[in-house]
Amino acid sequence: MSHPGTALIVGVGPGLGMSMARRFGRAGFRVALISRSAERHAAYLADLAGQGVDATAHVADVTDRSRLAAVLGDIRGQGPIGMVYYGPGPTQQPVPITDIDSATAKTAFEWVWPAVDVVSEVLPGMLERGEGALLFAGGLSSVRPMPMLGHLALAAAALRNYALTLHAALGERDLYAGTLTIGGLVERGDIHAMVTADPARFGSAEGHTLDPDELAETAWDMYRTRDRAEEIFDALGG
Repeated sequence: MSHPGTALIVGVGPGLGMSMARRFGRAGFRVALISRSAERHAAYLADLAGQGVDATAHVADVTDRSRLAAVLGDIRGQGPIGMVYYGPGPTQQPVPITDIDSATAKTAFEWVWPAVDVVSEVLPGMLERGEGALLFAGGLSSVRPMPMLGHLALAAAALRNYALTLHAALGERDLYAGTLTIGGLVERGDIHAMVTADPARFGSAEGHTLDPDELAETAWDMYRTRDRAEEIFDALGG
């Protein structure tokens, strides 16, 4: 294929989402950004244009399935989607794991279902072309017990399992899926900004941060080599 297609960045933010957009844009992908609000889109597009990346930006709340499907249809109309990065994080506050019932547990999965919806929209085209990749960002609580994250850890584990199982299924069909399992504050991201603005409340971020450009470079290597399903980034300590 002469052009790798569109790199779809779902849940773009100023940290890892934009680093992914820049890295895949430099590799020749056109880029399509999706976020809940258009507030930052002009700055994001100017940033990418300054690096010679052809990009568009779109507004969709990933929990609004009909809106998400419409936006993805518009993006596919501009050309095939060659890579998807799914990066939205949960917006809920964690409920202690010792306090939850099944109804509370189910609410955490509002973060997971949109990932499945995105894949269901883009994967048929990838399978038809025999080309494509799916990358997900998840949390360290999916592999290490982190009680402070409460019921959200259940959804993190589910998303990781979904990505790893897709990897096993798609490898037989010359497509790729992988996951970035992230433990730490991603620099330039919104959570990093919140924590560093109030160290009295959240504690010092020193030694617990991750460079989003380095994470994106690793994601690019995973996409390029397709030799592993997961990379774990742990700035929190075991």
